[in-house]
Amino acid sequence: MALKVLIVEDDAVTLELMKEVLASLKVEVRAISDSEQAAVVVNQERFDGIFLDLQMPKVDGFELTRRIRKSSWNKSAPIVVVTGNDEAQTMQKAFAAGATFFLQKPVDRQRLTNLFKAARGRMFENRRQFVRVPLQTEVTCQVGHQTFRGMSSNISQGGMLFEVGRPLAPGIPVRLTFRLPGGQSRIDVTGIIARMDEQRRAGVRFTQVGGKELQLIRDLIGSDDSEHTEAGSRPI
Repeated sequence: MALKVLIVEDDAVTLELMKEVLASLKVEVRAISDSEQAAVVVNQERFDGIFLDLQMPKVDGFELTRRIRKSSWNKSAPIVVVTGNDEAQTMQKAFAAGATFFLQKPVDRQRLTNLFKAARGRMFENRRQFVRVPLQTEVTCQVGHQTFRGMSSNISQGGMLFEVGRPLAPGIPVRLTFRLPGGQSRIDVTGIIARMDEQRRAGVRFTQVGGKELQLIRDLIGSDDSEHTEAGSRPI
């Protein structure tokens, strides 16, 4: 499945060039010239990577980067900042805001192609965090001093969906304990309630997972995400 990338650039010529180059590399491109619109979109759609200009009217690239890092959908997406300003202070400010890569203007085909190839691995790794696989296993959920059990529906590297049978408010910290199919080891993770659906299934976003536990989850999910990724699915 092709990588999905957002480009935010208010210069029409640069935007068209970037769109053309990335599309030629078999990338699904969403191109936006208005940074205010982009600030809304990053909270509605998930992208594997984001290219954005630092110098834009309305919401500048620094602020947009900070908003992306606070979003539910794209907080871990690699961000490539694009600017004609190569001062060290500007780059430090961009990376402090959450940028991952830096692309110097004027943008040309070869430079953009090389940068994309360098960033592609990070983009695929970001995507794998959201790949869900079905999982039915008993989950013990601890909220404060209360403990109760539920049954999971699916799991990803970044979270789990499970039927809890009672309403839980988003933002509440939880501790989950469960076992994976065929596994003898108990897995303990901490997270926060990200959402509740109409069937009282809680979407938990993991906040702390041990290295061994994370590897077991990755082994369950596997490296091929094409079979399990749900187009348009909500983030856990």
